[in-house]
Amino acid sequence: MSQVTTHVLDSARGVPAAGVPVQLSGPDGLIASSQTNADGRVTTLGPETLSAGAYTLTFDTATYFGETPSFYPRVCIEFAVTGDEHYHVPLLLSPFGYSTYRGS
Repeated sequence: MSQVTTHVLDSARGVPAAGVPVQLSGPDGLIASSQTNADGRVTTLGPETLSAGAYTLTFDTATYFGETPSFYPRVCIEFAVTGDEHYHVPLLLSPFGYSTYRGS
């Protein structure tokens, strides 16, 4: 499993957000890209170990929402990797808002 994983939930519809393109970037640029599975999860996004530093998960929400009007075409979450532990970064998404937190 990757050191960084994510889970996207469509809070407006109450379902996992399947098919959301996701990119992981670090200090030297793009590390990996994937998309959420049927359960809204990405478990293979980058290496098993990352160096300490700032990283960004970018979610292509415009692709996910398609023709549905939405305010945020992209959600970028910057976070700090400080050690060897697992970093789970969930995203709760709706067409006009989002929230995130440090998961487990």
